[in-house]
Amino acid sequence: MLRATDLTKRFGGLVAVDHVDFELGDGELCSLIGPNGAGKTTFFNLLTGALEPSNGRIELRSDGEWRDLTGASPAATAQHGLHRSYQITNVFPERTVLENVRVAAQAHGPNSWRGWRNAAGFDEHVAEAHRILERVSLDNQAHVVASALSHGEKRQLEVGIALAGDPDVLLLDEPNAGVSSESVDRIIDLIADVATDHAVLLVEHNMDIVMNVSDRIVVLNQGAVIADDDPESVRNDPDVQRAYLGGYESDDGGVDA
Repeated sequence: MLRATDLTKRFGGLVAVDHVDFELGDGELCSLIGPNGAGKTTFFNLLTGALEPSNGRIELRSDGEWRDLTGASPAATAQHGLHRSYQITNVFPERTVLENVRVAAQAHGPNSWRGWRNAAGFDEHVAEAHRILERVSLDNQAHVVASALSHGEKRQLEVGIALAGDPDVLLLDEPNAGVSSESVDRIIDLIADVATDHAVLLVEHNMDIVMNVSDRIVVLNQGAVIADDDPESVRNDPDVQRAYLGGYESDDGGVDA
């Protein structure tokens, strides 16, 4: 569904992403891990058009054909079916939960230029928003102002916003960041559900979550890929152990690394 070839990003003398080759398959849930400063967020920003690569190519398969998205804007990237959530919650706080998702759905349709016009005029987008809210377990809070949600619920809303417009590929940047322990299981279940009908690339620091939900794990260190394999193989990789995992052992309490 998504591939990057020789993808590189330099900031002056710093190479933040270093000649990365990456491919995400249809229906695959791949986690991207690595120490702080490894280049994970920069890699996300390259894939979604927030940053322009210094070298390399980004392609998305749509309708059976590979489409070149290298250098495309975030809006164009999203229109082609590659959506993302953010490490920091990114919602319209004074709008209702329904309006947040409705506007996102509308942004990917023919009424995108009409923005905040009365939602009642766009029945199809309202219907899509309700379907998404039911999926992310926020349908009973559709008319609540987003600022009144808990942090975990805002994370659920962010995933809902990313789902608007039915993307082919979903990039989730630390969806559990700042979420209370009692909300983590709900977010994990949501990620697993989304992965049943979307290709998902996940950045996550909680290694128990990563090991439990991932089909595959890619490890970045100093901008370069040092491992790309199934969870068990990555767990036992000596290079990964030295660079990132340390003495990681699975723990029912959820060990972070």
